[in-house]
Amino acid sequence: MKVIILAAGEGKRLRPYTNEIPKCMVKLAGYSLLSHQLSSIEKCNISLDDIALVGGYKMEALEKFNLKKFKNVKYSSTNMVTTLFCAREFMTHDEDLVISYGDIVYEEKVLKAVLDCDDEMCVIADKEWERFWRLRMSNPLDDAETFIMDDELFIRELGKKPTAFSQVQAQYIGLIKIRGDMVSEFIDIYDQMDQHIDYDGQNFDNMYMTSFIQYLIDAGWQVKARLVKNSWLEVDTVGDLKCYNQMAKDGSLDSYCRL
Repeated sequence: MKVIILAAGEGKRLRPYTNEIPKCMVKLAGYSLLSHQLSSIEKCNISLDDIALVGGYKMEALEKFNLKKFKNVKYSSTNMVTTLFCAREFMTHDEDLVISYGDIVYEEKVLKAVLDCDDEMCVIADKEWERFWRLRMSNPLDDAETFIMDDELFIRELGKKPTAFSQVQAQYIGLIKIRGDMVSEFIDIYDQMDQHIDYDGQNFDNMYMTSFIQYLIDAGWQVKARLVKNSWLEVDTVGDLKCYNQMAKDGSLDSYCRL
């Protein structure tokens, strides 16, 4: 099992908290987002030797973590997928690969849900996403993305702009697993993509992770949704951070995610 945490982002919407540190180092309930995430990973008996960070912005703040590190030197002009493949040498053929965004935290059971999935690719999705989104904004559809599954919970579409709640059966959270025997093909497909066209309106270097997942689905990959009921948090804005920290103080955050 290998785990790659994508931690290169600047976190512009979290300024001034990210003026001197990367987004993953912002503190939630007294600990950095990255520390919360590593705690959940440790509880699942994954060795520190099997975890890698891909940094970029203010990467020196990550030095205190005794983990394998890679750097996306173009962090300011690229996106998640480019960041991921900066760590391609850490991707071991025939060994399961977990990919996690650096700006999320999740309970141990969420990580276990993806670890226990035997499908060639698994994506964690929150089926009670609307409850969580309404905590953060007045109109959840303003920020949500499409997530459409078939009857067996295989994903057919994700990452587009929805026009109705029926197009959002769950919400992708930024936690993925590639089965070990698919890792080589995962890398090969990325390498063979046309770098001169746009993907969902973004150039190749700025392609969204959801666009890459959709590309894999369209190429015939069976991508399974593992559904959870909240039990995770995304810290994307100053408003998110203030809201969660206040809820952590008054005890109400536990109904969404137990840190």
